[in-house]
Amino acid sequence: MIKDVAVKKLKVIKDSRGFLMEIFRNDDNFFQKFGQVYMTVVKKGAAKGWHYHKKQDDHFVCILGKALVVLCDFRKNSPTYKKVQKFILTEPKVKGNHLLVKIPRGVLHGFTAYKCSEARIVNIPTEKYNYKKPDEFRFPWNSKKVPYQWPKGVKIGG
Repeated sequence: MIKDVAVKKLKVIKDSRGFLMEIFRNDDNFFQKFGQVYMTVVKKGAAKGWHYHKKQDDHFVCILGKALVVLCDFRKNSPTYKKVQKFILTEPKVKGNHLLVKIPRGVLHGFTAYKCSEARIVNIPTEKYNYKKPDEFRFPWNSKKVPYQWPKGVKIGG
């Protein structure tokens, strides 16, 4: 596992009305602070990535479809520098990996829809988005500097 990445298994509680899935609590052992909550969508055949942050940690949860989330440690002083870690996150209404993944600052990340038409991710970063000076540092989705190649069906990115 990449240093400082944390994973929380999420429990889906189903009944005749539907289901409930608790995502993030302020008493979780890796909770730091709240910045904002947003949802992002990626379609089949596309990758959203690569980027990292210098100030914020991200917390990803899949709420629709399946997402292949890929991390690469770009922190030069880290013992896991240039290591890659993959997660398949699944929506709560199907069997699979119902996880919250904490992505630490300095860890490059991206994601794609996995065996579905689209994946929806909710992110709970530790900082709110700064429109004047975004905390986002990017590489092209198909960068040779990143030791990972997206699955063959991924043809576009950004």
